[in-house]
Amino acid sequence: MKSNLIRIIGIDPGLRRTGWGIIESDGVRLSYVASGHVGSTDKVELAFRLRELYEGLSGVLASFLPQEAAVEETFVNDNPRSTLKLGQARGMAMLAPAMRGLRVAEYPPNLIKKTVVGAGHADKKQIQVMIGFLLPKARFESADEADALAIAICHANHRGVRQLEKMAAGR
Repeated sequence: MKSNLIRIIGIDPGLRRTGWGIIESDGVRLSYVASGHVGSTDKVELAFRLRELYEGLSGVLASFLPQEAAVEETFVNDNPRSTLKLGQARGMAMLAPAMRGLRVAEYPPNLIKKTVVGAGHADKKQIQVMIGFLLPKARFESADEADALAIAICHANHRGVRQLEKMAAGR
């Protein structure tokens, strides 16, 4: 009998700290595998910071061997410069799994929150509480890790719909 177990990495991009969270899903149950974050040194040039993020995520991917990846879509904030830098960090967060041959799903922040908490405008504390409820064995030290686990959970819940949409479109 073929196992439906899938290992998913959720990635919460950030230039200072990119959170990652890995779960397994059999389509019904979710289980916590690991979580953490990779950081970059703020005293070095942007290109080197992006390399640190890419190399850190590549190491996580090599260690835990997820089969699918999901990343939070970028939201535009008041500072265009910050948005641009976040977009570049997000590029590294998408490139690292793509270089390993993984498809990378993208989800808007409100859908992630609505999937995990039930409300599209939930705050970080609500997300952390629900992660603790949905993944009782999860141990995370930062909001970045909790957000990454929320992204992975969102993907686990929506991946079937995405696959059906691709089949319907003939891809």
